Amino acid sequence: MERRYLALVFPWLPIDRLRATRPHLFVQAGETPVAFVETIGQAVRLTATDRTAARLGLEPGLTLADARARVPELEVFPADPHADMDWLERLADGCARYSPTVALAPPDALVIDVAGCTHAFDGERPLAADVEARMARRGILARHAFGDTPEIAQALARYAGAPAPDERRAVKRLPVAALELDADATVALTRAGLKTVGDVMARPIAGIAARFGEAAASAVRRLAGDDRAPVRPKVRVAPIAVERRFAEPIARTDDALDVLEELAGEAARTLDERHQGGRRWEARLFRADGHVQSLRIETGQPTRDVALLMRLFAERIDSLADPLDPGFGYDLVRLDVALAERLDAAQLRLEGGAAQRGQVEQLVDQLSTRLGRGRVRRFAPRDSHIPEQAELMLPATAPAAADAPAAWPAAEAGEPPLRPIYLFDPPQPIESVMAEVPDGPPHRFRWRRRVHEVARAEGPERIAGEWWRRHDATIPTRDYYRIEDRRGRRYWIFRHGLHDERDHPRWYLHGLFA
Repeated sequence: MERRYLALVFPWLPIDRLRATRPHLFVQAGETPVAFVETIGQAVRLTATDRTAARLGLEPGLTLADARARVPELEVFPADPHADMDWLERLADGCARYSPTVALAPPDALVIDVAGCTHAFDGERPLAADVEARMARRGILARHAFGDTPEIAQALARYAGAPAPDERRAVKRLPVAALELDADATVALTRAGLKTVGDVMARPIAGIAARFGEAAASAVRRLAGDDRAPVRPKVRVAPIAVERRFAEPIARTDDALDVLEELAGEAARTLDERHQGGRRWEARLFRADGHVQSLRIETGQPTRDVALLMRLFAERIDSLADPLDPGFGYDLVRLDVALAERLDAAQLRLEGGAAQRGQVEQLVDQLSTRLGRGRVRRFAPRDSHIPEQAELMLPATAPAAADAPAAWPAAEAGEPPLRPIYLFDPPQPIESVMAEVPDGPPHRFRWRRRVHEVARAEGPERIAGEWWRRHDATIPTRDYYRIEDRRGRRYWIFRHGLHDERDHPRWYLHGLFA
C-alpha cells in the first residue's frame, strides 16, 4: 500500500495550551498581546507569541526589554516546554481516532499515517476538514498538509500557504528554511544564491554534501522523496483493535460501558480463533470535544473471559481519582488488546487445584487493578548464580522476561534446601571466627554479641563473580557453608575472598534456614 501522511502543525501551541488549560487567565484579556519568555544566557528572551503579538512585530528571540519598549501592554508568561509537550501528546491521543499510527514531531507538530484510513471520510480532504473542525471547536489553529513522506507533509504544512494539488512542485517552491537545517547552513545556502528548495535540488547532490555538509544532502533527498526517516508512533499498534463509532455522541457512561462489553466480546472471539488470550487491555473513550479518557488493565494470565474483563474495568473506574466525565458525549469507543499470548483449553484436576489457582489469579488481577500495577508484586527467578541477584521483584501482572529461567531451582528429593528462605541484605558481618585454613569451615563465630558453637557444617560452595560483566570482574570469590550450631539453628555463612585474593578475608552471615 502506498503510504500517505498528514502533518499537523500548531503555530500557536503554547498560547492555545494556556487558553485551554487555564481559561480564567484570559477572561478580561481581550486582544492583549501575549508572549512566553525564558532566560537564555544573561537575557530574558521571547520564546513564543500569540497572533496579536506577532501582528505587532514581536517574534521569538527578541529580548523582553525590547519587546516591552515596542508593546508596553504585552502580557508575559514563563515558558513551559514540558507542559507544551504534554499538550502535544494530548492532541496526539485525540488524533488516534483517525489512525492508529500517530507520531510526535516536537516541538509543535504531529504526523499521522493515513494510508488505508481515509475511506471512512470519503477521501483526504474530508478527513483534513474534520480534523480542522474539531481543533477549531477547541480554539486550536492547525495547519495541515498531505505528503508521500513525513518530511514532505511537514514542510508543506509549515511553509506552504495553502494545500497544493501538485506536492512535488510545491516542495520546490518552498524556502530553504524548509530543509530544517541549522542557522549557519541556512544562511550559507542563501548567500550562495539558493533561495528555494528547488534551487538546491537543481544542484548535484555530491556538491551540496561537500559544501554544506551531509545533513543538507540528507534533507534534500528526504524532501525529494528519495529517502525517508522512520515514523515512530506514540503508541505501538495493537495486534487486535476493535472500535465503535457513533453518528450522535452517547452522553451516558453506562452506555459507553455497554458498548465496551460488546467490543470485549468481539475481541474475545478474535482471540479464540487465534487460540490466544489477552494480557494487556486498553479502552479509550473519545469525547466529541477531542478529549480522550483511557482505561488500562492487565491480567496475570492470558484471558478472553468478558465477565472478568468487565469486573476489572469496573475496578479500574472505581479507583480513578477523577471519575469518567462524558462531557458532550462519546463519539468513538475503542478497545485494544496490546499484549496477547497463547491460550489453549486446559483440563481441570479432579481435586480442583487448577480452579483454586484461577481464583487466586483473579484476586491478584483485581488487587493490581484497584491498588496500582506496582503495588502488588511477585518474585521471579533470574539467571544469575550470585545469591542476591538470583531473583527479581516484578509487578504481579507483568509477563515473564524472555531470558528468565522457567522455574526456581529445587533441591533433590530427600536433600535439605540449597538456599535459605531468608536472606540478609546486605549480608551481616560475623566476628571471632575460628576456622581451618585455607578453606575449612568455621568452628565458632560471634553474631549479634552471642557466640555460636558449630555442630555440623557442609561446604564450601564456591561462588565467583560474573567475569563476563565488567563491574563484577573484580568481586572477590565467596566460599559458602551451610552450618548448624549446637542449639539446632542453621545458618548460611561465607568467607569473602580467598587467601590469595585478600590477606585477611572477612566472614559474613547471608541467610537463615527454616
